[in-house]
Amino acid sequence: MFTRRVVLAAAFAASLVHPPAGAAQAANPPVAEPILRIGDTVPAFHATGLDGAVKNIDYPKGTTTIVVFFLSSCPTCHRMLPIWNEAFARRPKNMAMVGVMLDQAPPGFVEAAQIAFPVLRSPGKDVTDAFKMKRVPYTVRVAPGGQVEGAALGFLDGIAMGELFRP
Repeated sequence: MFTRRVVLAAAFAASLVHPPAGAAQAANPPVAEPILRIGDTVPAFHATGLDGAVKNIDYPKGTTTIVVFFLSSCPTCHRMLPIWNEAFARRPKNMAMVGVMLDQAPPGFVEAAQIAFPVLRSPGKDVTDAFKMKRVPYTVRVAPGGQVEGAALGFLDGIAMGELFRP
């Protein structure tokens, strides 16, 4: 009886590791996250800045705009803030940059984080949907007229940042 239980337990464990031929796989194959692609178009939008003033974000002729989406509660976003600050300080003259904070920051967050670039509050679901914003940090390079020239999700190294902030 004991031997039978051991054999049944071993057979069960083996079936978990090596399912029988023809058994359906429960796991779905990984799917790439939908992010903006080069050539997509995003709308101009307006949102309230942390100073309370409404700011219009459009994409004027002769200017490239970098839009960064982040959360004050996101550890990866916290790691990106100094990198974004440096890129903002070194950006070409014909480049604008704006941050979009998607959550309500705790008091003193912007000062403590020493964010150098302008930050807006979330403009709403219509805009985040148009940007295909699903996760943060999310950095988007937008050409005049709203045409996307690049988008990157997650932590960016120097090479990826250089691509997005190129002249």
